[in-house]
Amino acid sequence: MKKLAIIALALFLGCSLEAKKTEPVFNIIPEPQSISVAKGTFNLKGANFNYDSFLEQATIEAIAKLSDGLVFCSGKVSSLAVATGVNYGTPITSLRGIYFLKDATMSPESYKIEIARNAVKITAPDHNGFLYAISTFKQIMPVEIYAGKPALKANWKIPCCTVTDSPRFAYRGIMLDCARHFFTVAEVKKWLDVCAMYKINRFHWHLTEDQGWRLEIKKYPLLTEIGSFRAGTQKTSDRSKHDGQRYGGYYTQAQVKEIVEYAGKLGITVIPELDLPGHMLGALASYPWLGCTGGPYQVWTRWGVCDQVLCVGKETTFEFLFNVLDEICELFPSEYIHIGGDECPKKEWDKCPVCQAKMDELGLVDNENGTRGQKLQNYVTKRVQDYLATKGRKIIGWDEILEGELKEGATVMSWRGTKGGEKASALGFDVIMSPTTYCYLDYRQGDTDLDMSMGAGYPKKKSYDAKNLYDYEPLAGIQEGAEKHILGVQGNMWTEWVHNDPELFYMLIPRLQALSEVQWTIPENRHYGRWEQKMKARHIKTMEILGYNYRPL
Repeated sequence: MKKLAIIALALFLGCSLEAKKTEPVFNIIPEPQSISVAKGTFNLKGANFNYDSFLEQATIEAIAKLSDGLVFCSGKVSSLAVATGVNYGTPITSLRGIYFLKDATMSPESYKIEIARNAVKITAPDHNGFLYAISTFKQIMPVEIYAGKPALKANWKIPCCTVTDSPRFAYRGIMLDCARHFFTVAEVKKWLDVCAMYKINRFHWHLTEDQGWRLEIKKYPLLTEIGSFRAGTQKTSDRSKHDGQRYGGYYTQAQVKEIVEYAGKLGITVIPELDLPGHMLGALASYPWLGCTGGPYQVWTRWGVCDQVLCVGKETTFEFLFNVLDEICELFPSEYIHIGGDECPKKEWDKCPVCQAKMDELGLVDNENGTRGQKLQNYVTKRVQDYLATKGRKIIGWDEILEGELKEGATVMSWRGTKGGEKASALGFDVIMSPTTYCYLDYRQGDTDLDMSMGAGYPKKKSYDAKNLYDYEPLAGIQEGAEKHILGVQGNMWTEWVHNDPELFYMLIPRLQALSEVQWTIPENRHYGRWEQKMKARHIKTMEILGYNYRPL
């Protein structure tokens, strides 16, 4: 009897192990809220695509692109048509093919994918939700779906399952600095493409700097004629030297509109940054009257923080800023405009009689709430904030804007660690977490020769690799009840030491995939080991197929 029990147990364990072996593995990044598996498979080959007549044109175009790609890769013809007589409440058992149906009752950017033997039913409330569903759906398919060429031998049968998903944070951003080093329209689009794959929905575009002004402003043509070029670029740690090669470039307003439209179709809102009142040497070199000394100024050939800033005691400086912002608001429909506010030295203001007179006029004094200089910057922030409010826009600023007395309604981007976000959220300000300790994608990822040849940071003190980023918990240290003010998380790619497209993506990938799970996935579903396995099993191969450079895990 005992022997029979042992044999039965062995058979049971054997069957259990076999079941585990045959259970489908899902290598989806970012990890969804829930995945439940059912028996059977759905055959993608020749499946007809059907879409709700209520969908946006951009969504229909995305579905058509998926349909065309599947037909091309699988070699089997299918059709794309409006799903007449069908809505989100139609049971999947009544369907045949692949259906995209709008359900306005779902939460923003959420989606649900139901895969049965006879049909696939995808529901979402909005354009972004459908885009994220398509991204996940493609990750359930064979990796050859990304190849852009026939892959007839691939297994185009996918497991029956239900994926229910929604984002943890509403703001899931990434910043690209195109001011230190300039990237072409094609390169920016390539950047947007890979960000969209991982459900990023905000592109913070850093366009103005001491080292170059990259945005065409028609009212001030010298900003690009003069301010977009520098006489050389610092290539070593010696700030007194540069390579002597003229360097620069800028985006025309037509190109900006092209990128904004392109990003919008990918579900990404472009947030421009006009960094002020510091980091403005590109503007000062173009129009010296903007500065405290009147110049002459030159676009910087070195990295670091320049003491020369806008003279904010003069009304003509605000006239300039408001005129520039008028054109920026015409180009960018985003709710937010980023106004920088970081690393603004006060040395020139301390010496400038015009700025000193303005401090006196405003009655600014040093006290426990801040210095005169900090309060003068508060004055600048408030005036810009008020002006943008007349256009229905809000401001984001780096956490220095919190110094002194910040006006209600501003959003703080916490970059100098997490303390700024902790303080701002406790005071009732909305916050985007972007601490250097986790989210700076220009920081070195290790101490190999290649890692050491690019990037900032201190790898001997700390590793800034994908695991370091993956382990970040955005709500750690946030006061109870203030969590609602944490809008989301952003990764930042500064480009002092990132010179070209291959280097850009080497620094981005795989940290992008790690960032996406920090932004999207609930903490209980985040496991670094599983994420790493997903990268090895699928996502590195995907990047290779698509031609993206990356840093090996």
